[in-house]
Amino acid sequence: MENYLNRYQEIRRTTESICEPLEIEDYVSQPIEDVSPPKWHLAHTTWFFETFLLKEFATHYKEFHPKYAYLFNSYYVSAGERMLRPNRGNMTRPTVEDIYKYRKYVDDAVFELLGGFISDEMKEILEIGFNHEQQHQELLFYDIKYILGHNPLFPVYDKGFEEYFPEDFKHDWIQINKGNYKIGFDGKGFSFDNEHNKHEVHLEGAKISNKLITNAEYAEFIEDKGYDNHEFWHSDARSWLDESQIKAPLYWHKIDNQWHYYTLAGLRPINEAAPLMHISFYEAYAFAEWKGMRLPTEFEWETASNLFDWGKRWEHTASAYLPYPGYKKPAGAIGEYNGKFMVNQMVLRGASRATSKNHSRKTYRNFFHPHLQWHFSGIRLAKDL
Repeated sequence: MENYLNRYQEIRRTTESICEPLEIEDYVSQPIEDVSPPKWHLAHTTWFFETFLLKEFATHYKEFHPKYAYLFNSYYVSAGERMLRPNRGNMTRPTVEDIYKYRKYVDDAVFELLGGFISDEMKEILEIGFNHEQQHQELLFYDIKYILGHNPLFPVYDKGFEEYFPEDFKHDWIQINKGNYKIGFDGKGFSFDNEHNKHEVHLEGAKISNKLITNAEYAEFIEDKGYDNHEFWHSDARSWLDESQIKAPLYWHKIDNQWHYYTLAGLRPINEAAPLMHISFYEAYAFAEWKGMRLPTEFEWETASNLFDWGKRWEHTASAYLPYPGYKKPAGAIGEYNGKFMVNQMVLRGASRATSKNHSRKTYRNFFHPHLQWHFSGIRLAKDL
């Protein structure tokens, strides 16, 4: 009983601590559809506990505001009507102060609820809620960086926030022999439904780099006009390049003929030895083609993951986000969490500097559309035997 309450308090405090360096104006901005205002994250994670925990299990609970469910539902159609995602930045009201009052109101009600009997069904909702809020903690870092990083002043979020750590060890190739391997989560502790149904896959064998691609290596790709050579790119990727006019990773700027990038600690020259970050699947694929190699599949990555150091970047794979054999979506709104997104997205594996404490495992399947750059993503190459 006490464990659930302590975890709840710790996770909720962590979310708010991420927002502490922000100015009040930073909470409201939504520069693009994929970036949600920080105050929306604060409210949405609160709505989750109010909707799926308090309204279901707290006797006589009265919701904080009758319209908040409409404003702060994300994509749970089963949970009712909701405001469209591109319009989240249009909400000047409720105020940031109101959102923090909402969080306290719900937190107080959850504290009271967790002081009594906690059923297995409640425990399941709490676990999902904890992991859901931790996902939004990482998204907060992405979105805050996008909001600040597209300001010409390049404001500092936190001078001590370091995103680029060089991998100070010798490069080598890890071999996966041809054979059958078990893939998926099968153990104790929390996991998402898209990791379930441990199953056997056949791998033809491969070698995977023990190091991530560095900024210097990717700068070589740029200088070699890699963005202009159609031979390296998917057809859809060429259309994306033509429309966006992207010529470098997100947050990279050429200043006095030297590459700089915006970090949450401010604008600085790139650390050439550090792992690359903020590239799309399209760019990762093109870079691998330029190198005469490829991206690992998610199955190769998971099989080899115990043999290399991962966790600095979400790592692009060559695998489309699809269900494992025998996958069944859970019933109700919780079933909308993963299954309905299994189309037109690519799997990333690993974790990143922005990933919350105790929220990473080798079976975790992250997924994004192939053109997105704003997540903390990088490249690990593979090649055939």
